[in-house]
Amino acid sequence: MQALRNVAIIALLALGVAALPGGGTAADTALAALSMAFLAAMGFFAYRLYMQNQLTLATLTDARRAILFGAFGVIALMIVGADELLDTGAGAVVWIGLIAVSALAIFRVWSDATTYS
Repeated sequence: MQALRNVAIIALLALGVAALPGGGTAADTALAALSMAFLAAMGFFAYRLYMQNQLTLATLTDARRAILFGAFGVIALMIVGADELLDTGAGAVVWIGLIAVSALAIFRVWSDATTYS
């Protein structure tokens, strides 16, 4: 019964977006606000992660630090350019490849930093 009520609420909201004048604009505004809130939360998480691991970052070699920050930079650029890159098949392959290479680079730097040798 609760699931039916939830489906009815969603259907009523969808009807309002489709039928009311300006409903699509309101939906776009709400989506933009949610996207900005999500990106702000990701930025805050990155800031907190940086503050908690300053000693670890300071003990990395310059090359490893450059790889780490470069990989995060590539991921940030892929997030920003996702709309353009994911429009074509080749762009999607490039996008996925760059995200995978960046994730691998971050993992390698992290594993090297936490391994005692």
